[in-house]
Amino acid sequence: MALAEHEALVRLFCERPDLAADLLTRSLRVELPDYDYAGLESADLTEVTPAERRADSVIVFRRKRAEADPQPVLAVIVEVQRRQDPGKMWSWPMYLVSLRTRLECPVILLVVCPEASVARWCARPIELGHPGLVLKPLVAGPNEVPVITDPGQAAEDIELAVLSAIHHAATPEGPEILNALFIALHNLDRDLGGMYADMVRAALPREVWDHLEEQLKTETYEYLSDWARENIAKGQAEAKAEAILTVLAARDIQVPDEFRDKIRKCHDLDRLDAWIRAAATVDSSDALLDDTP
Repeated sequence: MALAEHEALVRLFCERPDLAADLLTRSLRVELPDYDYAGLESADLTEVTPAERRADSVIVFRRKRAEADPQPVLAVIVEVQRRQDPGKMWSWPMYLVSLRTRLECPVILLVVCPEASVARWCARPIELGHPGLVLKPLVAGPNEVPVITDPGQAAEDIELAVLSAIHHAATPEGPEILNALFIALHNLDRDLGGMYADMVRAALPREVWDHLEEQLKTETYEYLSDWARENIAKGQAEAKAEAILTVLAARDIQVPDEFRDKIRKCHDLDRLDAWIRAAATVDSSDALLDDTP
């Protein structure tokens, strides 16, 4: 689950690179140069170093030029950090140097931390040894990411609203934030809205999500629309279906294509749970379907 939580946050910046600009200008008060557009860049930062170095995401802001390729005016290395990692104190400066050398433009390090204690740790200055040369990471933690409880505001900046839900889900405002987000997502294209809903679910630790759902039930608010619940249930069904196939494969039980299709198309969570239990003991895939309701 930790990997899924990490990747969900990384993907958010890949979906809208300008989200980095929003955080830098609105929350961290960083003045950006004039630019025409922002786009993803290769996150491979090994060009000038012998060891492999790969950032979570690299966003480059470019300015158009007449009769020439767009000019990089700023690059932002986005790192998602969910725990303290002393190794980052050594690798982050190298990321900046490598990318600055490649693009020949200023480079900023933006660290995204949903946990307040981790955010404080990441914000510590990194002394590089040379007099006066100190790296001070720019950190977007709970204090920097706004609390968005208004559906209209969430609709204006969906990605920032997703980030707000991830950073503040465990706070008393968590249900209101999730409500605002899902109302905004409900008005999007179904697939796009479902992607963002899944992103929030994947980014939150299981215990936080379960507690949040319990809050919604006890407060009798219908914050999760039928559409949102359907997307979450669909994701759970897909995970259970893959678990069944994994168990059967581990036991060297042959699984015909039509069986795979039937399992993957089933969205009945109770039936899938029964199949998971049966998969541990049956002698064939046909027996699994025959022995369970």
